[in-house]
Amino acid sequence: MKSNQNIIKQHFLLLLSGLTALSIASCAQPKPQERLLSEKKCPKCDLQGMDLSQAQLEKAELNNANLSGANLTGANLNGGLLDSANLQSADLSGANLSSAGMGMADLSQANLTNANLQNAYLRGANLTAADLTGANLENADLSAAKLDQAKLDGANLKGAILPDGQIQK
Repeated sequence: MKSNQNIIKQHFLLLLSGLTALSIASCAQPKPQERLLSEKKCPKCDLQGMDLSQAQLEKAELNNANLSGANLTGANLNGGLLDSANLQSADLSGANLSSAGMGMADLSQANLTNANLQNAYLRGANLTAADLTGANLENADLSAAKLDQAKLDGANLKGAILPDGQIQK
């Protein structure tokens, strides 16, 4: 009789420890990169240096996120929200950032070669020493943006609002 009670007690404790482990695991937060790729929402996330090349992040919410040094080559961020995001030294070459909101974003020293920034909102963004060679900035809002030492060779600025408020013809 006592051995049956001991066996039942052991099974109960084993079941209880399993349930405890399961509940702890279900409370665990997904990693920021996993959260971004599944939910397309990761404001204030630390994604520094992450490889997000070719990622499909259309309309992703990344306001105030740290993406410094991240690889976003060929990523689709069409309509994304990146206001005040840190994209310093990020590789955004060939990325689609059309209609993206990037007001006050730090894109200093970022690689934006051949990126699509058509209709992007870059008001007050820091593009110091950014490489915008061949980028499409048609109808982009660059008012109050910092473009010191930025490379704009072959960039399309048709209809863009420049830092001084002038509209490029």
